[in-house]
Amino acid sequence: MEAALAVLSGRWTTLVLRELIHGPRSYGDLSGALPRLSDKVLSDRLRTMVEQGRAERGETTGFPTRTTYSLTDRGLLLRPLLVELYRTGQGLLDTRGP
Repeated sequence: MEAALAVLSGRWTTLVLRELIHGPRSYGDLSGALPRLSDKVLSDRLRTMVEQGRAERGETTGFPTRTTYSLTDRGLLLRPLLVELYRTGQGLLDTRGP
């Protein structure tokens, strides 16, 4: 359990993963989907995920080049955990009451 939670540590990590779970995204797409996230923090989260082998960075050919990020097979292992975290959060919000 500790290993899975360590991967999700860091503010915004789960939201970056949420965006990448749907497929490859450009840096600009990620930045637009998470407007409250600074470029420094987004870059840091993506770099950490790449270093951990959970995401990969690619560049398109041509001009201008675009940097894209996608989850690796190792990163996709987090999908069930993210889905369950979402469901648990929704359940907690639904039972909060007035």
